Amino acid sequence: MKTFRVPFFAATMALALSAGIAKAEVGVGVSADNDGVKSFHMSIGEHFRVPEKEIIVVREQKIPDDELPVVFFIAQRAKVEPGAIVKLRTGGKSWMDITHHYGLSPSIYYVAFDNDPGPPYGKAWGYYKKHKKEEWKTIRLADADIVNSVNVKFMSDRYGYSPEQVIKMRTKGESFVYVNSNIKKHKQSKNAEADNSSKDKSGKGKGKKK
Repeated sequence: MKTFRVPFFAATMALALSAGIAKAEVGVGVSADNDGVKSFHMSIGEHFRVPEKEIIVVREQKIPDDELPVVFFIAQRAKVEPGAIVKLRTGGKSWMDITHHYGLSPSIYYVAFDNDPGPPYGKAWGYYKKHKKEEWKTIRLADADIVNSVNVKFMSDRYGYSPEQVIKMRTKGESFVYVNSNIKKHKQSKNAEADNSSKDKSGKGKGKKK
């Protein structure tokens, strides 16, 4: 019996080691993929002035990344803790129900597009355009409409982009996590170009005097 235990033990250890390596490789991949998510969380925290750890706590309550800004957007306007919003949401309430729960008007989700932005933003935009401002409180938006509107407002305000520019970056159906990452890279690239241009200009006329 002993002659079989050593090979069996060795085989077991080899399998465990392989599993550990595979897990580590997966972990590296997840870490790489999470770079955009972490950047998104940091942007939310900086914009709504909440610590990143609070955003992580909300996310752990099964709130999707694209919906995180909605939690802090409503909490900020209702002047309540984000946890109160999460409790209602995980309890089955729609974003519209939560909005009404705190006596807020759907007008807070209005995005000032210059023209009809088309689907999926055009539907909500159409509601506002077809009603007078005093009637906006009767508008009922779907969850997707609110998530889209809040993210467009958030990114437009934060980065100084027009709503049209934000949605143009999402035309292929990318998440707002991706859009946020894309905008940051674009701005960093433009800043780098501006810095290089400034250095080039400052370097002119500095040749040796004859």
